[in-house]
Amino acid sequence: MIKEKIVDGAHNAPHRSLYKALGLTKEELSRPLIGIVSSYNEIVPGHMNLDKITEAVKLGVAMAGGTPIMFPAIAVCDGIAMGHVGMKYSLVTRDLIADSTEAMVMAHGFDGLVMIPNCDKNVPGLLMAAARLNIPTVFVSGGPMLAGRVDGKKRSLSAMFEAVGSYKAGAIDDCKLCEYEEKACPTCGSCSGMYTANSMNCLTEVLGMGLRGNGTIPAVYSARIELAKHAGMQVMELVRKNICPRDIMTEAAIKNAITADMALGCSTNSMLHLPAIANECGVEFSLDEVNVISERTPNLCHLAPAGPTYMEDLNEAGGVYAVLGELDKLGLIDTSVMTCTGKTMKENIADAVNRDESVIRTVDNPFSKTGGIAVLRGNLAPDGCVVKRSAVAPEMLVHEGPARVYESEEEAIAAIYAGNIKKGDVVVIRYEGPAGGPGMREMLSPTSAIAGMGLDKDVALITDGRFSGATRGASIGHVSPEAVSGGTIAYVKDGDIISINIPDYRIELKVSDEELQARRNEMPIKRKTDLTGYLKRYAQAVSSADKGAIINR
Repeated sequence: MIKEKIVDGAHNAPHRSLYKALGLTKEELSRPLIGIVSSYNEIVPGHMNLDKITEAVKLGVAMAGGTPIMFPAIAVCDGIAMGHVGMKYSLVTRDLIADSTEAMVMAHGFDGLVMIPNCDKNVPGLLMAAARLNIPTVFVSGGPMLAGRVDGKKRSLSAMFEAVGSYKAGAIDDCKLCEYEEKACPTCGSCSGMYTANSMNCLTEVLGMGLRGNGTIPAVYSARIELAKHAGMQVMELVRKNICPRDIMTEAAIKNAITADMALGCSTNSMLHLPAIANECGVEFSLDEVNVISERTPNLCHLAPAGPTYMEDLNEAGGVYAVLGELDKLGLIDTSVMTCTGKTMKENIADAVNRDESVIRTVDNPFSKTGGIAVLRGNLAPDGCVVKRSAVAPEMLVHEGPARVYESEEEAIAAIYAGNIKKGDVVVIRYEGPAGGPGMREMLSPTSAIAGMGLDKDVALITDGRFSGATRGASIGHVSPEAVSGGTIAYVKDGDIISINIPDYRIELKVSDEELQARRNEMPIKRKTDLTGYLKRYAQAVSSADKGAIINR
């Protein structure tokens, strides 16, 4: 065991004296030391309950014969960070979380880990760390928020942002906006739709790193505390069997995750995080593989923002395992993969039951025969861009219209609220990519403004930034290469015609090669020269979005 290097023997007496300064007994030091990586804080609604989850995990570890020792991981609330400079600090925390967790584990020699994340960058950051460290690890998230209710209908954070657009358009008054504010987010937990946090927590189950229910049991259910205790107990089993993350997160497991992503209708942000996790696992990840998998995978779920169902409904319908059970009917899942249960996926889903076919469609009656995410290519995005097609209105799957170009999110929002965007337009927001932003801000405010004004079936948005999992409509992000790297998006002009064909995976700027070359010669790249601190270092080191915005330079 790792702790033998720092605990046992006369030469480690100084180390033991420091452990005893913590109040640890000789008996505790004789057991496996299990690091509990807790993302608890008092600013993120999805994390405010993690103190209780942490205590339950610690109890489970102790019950199974281990010694739990907690240390923290940071987390940003994307909703609170949305629409201002704070969003530049969201994606970048993924690598801070992975790096700081690596530093803590390597410095202190744990035998196993239980990761307790919940929100957007926190989950993939800890999955990256788990792959990098490769010691026995189990994940248990804080769980999703219950849906709110307004006018007798379930609502969530995306409805709150869209309500602002409706208010700006004069469709609702102050009283109704206040009602949304009071009711949209009624409990702690990760926001209640299939947004990025819940997408990644569900995919953690598919990857085999979380126990059954990790992605769907609501945060306020007592079953979540039971799950945490079982996670604490299960890590001890993994330590005994020496089952490690890279034994679990294999190429087959990552392809399973892409497949489940398509069926669940996950956030487009998964197309940043899965490549980054695969990179840490030493697994090749190509965006070209995404469309291949999408072509054969039916979309079975329309959770908010794509439809009227929420995470609590998915949980009642049988959860992630029920979705995998449906996919297994078509042989789309490699069920031979090992998981953190110590069993194969085949054993895990053997008793899975789809209890509500209105929430989880059967493979014979899918929402669509193809998956929830599509990767588009063309001269506007030679290296690819991403759209959540399951949340796109049918009339916008094929669209052609004039570009309305903005150099930042703020410019675009001001234009939308000023009524400058008309039906048929294609809003282009550039210099918001991983390096150009820097930080690749989510564009929930402009997309919600468009939806709130009733234009989501008439207007497309394209950016080298990214979109929140709460976004719906023809919102196309991750355009690669990004503007600051000299991508075509840097040379789009107002009035240029852009053609979007999601079923054919194509996106084209209707400008000749000769004209584009002339623009490259005359239009300078706009680089930010006032960056300082972490954002400056990040901008210098981050890869393009199609590679997962990983730190590789």
